[in-house]
Amino acid sequence: MDNNATQPDNNMEERLWQFIDGSASADEKTVISELLEKEAAWKEKYHELLEIHQLVNATELESPSMRFTKNVMEQITRQHIAPATRTYINNRIIWGLGFFFIALLISMLVYGFGQTTFSSGSDNNISQQLDKVNISRFFSNNWINAFMFINVVIGLILLDHYFSTRKKTFRQEM
Repeated sequence: MDNNATQPDNNMEERLWQFIDGSASADEKTVISELLEKEAAWKEKYHELLEIHQLVNATELESPSMRFTKNVMEQITRQHIAPATRTYINNRIIWGLGFFFIALLISMLVYGFGQTTFSSGSDNNISQQLDKVNISRFFSNNWINAFMFINVVIGLILLDHYFSTRKKTFRQEM
């Protein structure tokens, strides 16, 4: 027995694990068994590690069946998933916003035509009166331009929604 083995060294726990697992060499096994008989620290550590080893071996991990993944995927495919847009978006709110912006657009047009004066002369026709209307006065403000741009975009979105629903109903009828 070598002099180094009698003193508790830094890798005592590693050597004991190798002894418990059975991966230590024959010479190492004899040295560790002698240390376990003579050294109390080695014996105490050995019993502690042996308890841990027995606990780990006693608790077997349950593994799922071979078809577990396939069974789960089959259950998912049986479920009918509702479209998200129908449950989260309230059509009344969309239509209300659309009507609101259309009403604002119409009111701006009514205001613009209300600012023009139509005289009832025999030589005045509608084309001459429309030439006198100064449109640049209405569209010179940046806020009005931004408002009109937003209205046009929302109008196009509503038009797209209308045509897509018509297309869907047409396909369902066929």
